[in-house]
Parts: sequence; structure tokens; C-alpha cells
Amino acid sequence: MIDPLTILTWAVPILTVIVLCVVAVVYATTESQPKIQIFDSEKTFVSSSKSGSKQPFPSLDDEAELDLSVVVPAYNEEARLPAMLDECTKFLDNQTKNSYEIVIVDDGSRDRTTETALEWSRKLGSDKLRVLTLAKNLGKGGAVRRGMLVSRGRQLLFADADGATTFSELVKMQNKMAAIVNDDDHGIVCGSRAHLEKDSIASRSIFRTILMYGFHFVVYVFGCRSIKDTQCGFKLLTRKSARITFKSLHIERWAFDVELLKIAEIIGIPTAEVAVQWQEIDGSKLNPISASIQMFKDLFLLWLRYAVGAWRVAEKID
Repeated sequence: MIDPLTILTWAVPILTVIVLCVVAVVYATTESQPKIQIFDSEKTFVSSSKSGSKQPFPSLDDEAELDLSVVVPAYNEEARLPAMLDECTKFLDNQTKNSYEIVIVDDGSRDRTTETALEWSRKLGSDKLRVLTLAKNLGKGGAVRRGMLVSRGRQLLFADADGATTFSELVKMQNKMAAIVNDDDHGIVCGSRAHLEKDSIASRSIFRTILMYGFHFVVYVFGCRSIKDTQCGFKLLTRKSARITFKSLHIERWAFDVELLKIAEIIGIPTAEVAVQWQEIDGSKLNPISASIQMFKDLFLLWLRYAVGAWRVAEKID
């Protein structure tokens, strides 16, 4: 019979070598800064003028021109987009004195998402609503980032195209932002559905409940610890915070929110969450099983890459 101590004596160095090899491979095959590919067709938007000419998008590096930018990632949202835009524009017209813009980012849709958004752009004017059509599908995180990078607002909100969170909740978000923003004008406020969790569990299957708790645990271990509900698609950032976090963001699919908040924790951007009213809208394209597998994988690699220094934040806050 083999002595357990002998097995342990051999196993520890072997496991150590394996772990070091994995870390070395991850480090060697990872770019420290994200590569953001922008195609020529993505550098301009269609003007609402009669000529329908193409105008160059501005840059997030420019000075702010408006109070608020709303970035809406959209993938095959031809059916759900009009209702969201109707509710959004009615609220913002009253709330912001027209100092706002909406940037619809068509993430490689196969339906008439771009055409539907352009109809609204012609109706509202391209100074108020602009359409960015991506040459290929990036994922929600990639689409949100591309919209952020061409926005003009002092504050930037990203919101889902399904309108699950009503825009009247923005008032609470902005009040919280005023309370947490630091002297360097940094801050991130997240809409939160954590207060709805008990009611939602009652209507969920056991399997989906297990997935939910498993995801919360993995986020806490490998991602961020300051925000309970990382996945609510309603988040408000100052322009400075958006500039740093989205230029540093690597993950382009569903787990991008966690990396966004982890970056904020790393460099000390103030964060907070606010309970918002939320309702599930029919037509979701998220497969819970495949999305969960992808998120668990992304979150582990997120933790590992930041832990070994393979990923770094593009800038530091002042």
C-alpha cells in the first residue's frame, strides 16, 4: 500500500507545476489592453437632414455637449424598440429640457432594427437620436462600449432595448449619483432588482433558482463585491468614469457588467446601487444554460487574468 504522505509529497509539486503552466499560458496569450476594432462604416451616422448625409461620430474623449446620453444595445429588437423609445423620449423630453441624446447600437441584427431606429431618428432628429450599426455582432458588452465611445453626455446611461426598467427610475439614479460622486467627478450607479428576488424565486423553476444563486456566488468570489445585482441593464456613469472603464473593458458579452464594476473597485471609483422597478418583457434571446456556462467561464478567467496582471486598467483616476 502506498503511503499517503508519499502521494502528497509527489502531488504537491506536480499540481504546482500545472498551476504555474496554466498561469504562464494565460499571461502569454493575453493582451493587457483590449483591442477595439472599429470598421469604417461604424465611424459615421446618418443625418436626419433631407440629404441623409453621413456625419462623423464624436468621441468620448471630447468635452461633453449634453447633460445625458442614453446608450441602447439592440440585437434583433425591431419589435420591442418602438415601445421603449416612446416611453423613453416622453420622459426625457420633460425631465432633461431636451439636453439629451439616445444612441441605438445595432449589434449586427438580422431584422429591421437599424431601419426602425432610423425612422425614429428622422422623426426626432439625429441630434437627439443616432444609430450606430455594427459591422458584426460583438455581444451586449461590446455594443454598449461602442455606444459609450461616441456619446456626448456629461452622464451616460445604458439601458436595455426591451424597456424592462422604466425611465422614471433615472431620477433616483441621478439623486444617488449626486450623493456619491467624488471631487474628480467619478461615480457609477447601478439599478438593482435585488429587492424583487424573493418574489421572483416563487415564479422560477428550481433549476433557474440554482443557477441564480450559483451565479451570485461566482460573482462574489471572482468578480465584484460592492454590488448585489450586477446584471440589471440600467447603469449610470459620469463621463470620466465611462471613459476609463469602457476603454479598459475586455469582456464583450453577458459578464461585461461584472468586469466594469471590478475595474471600478480596482481603481476606487465610487459605486452604489438603487432599487428600481423592473418587469420581465417577453422576447428575451438569452438561453439561461449557455449564458450561465459562458458567464462562469468568463468570470473565472476575469479573476485569473487580473490576479496575475495579464489584464490591466488603461488609466488610473486622479
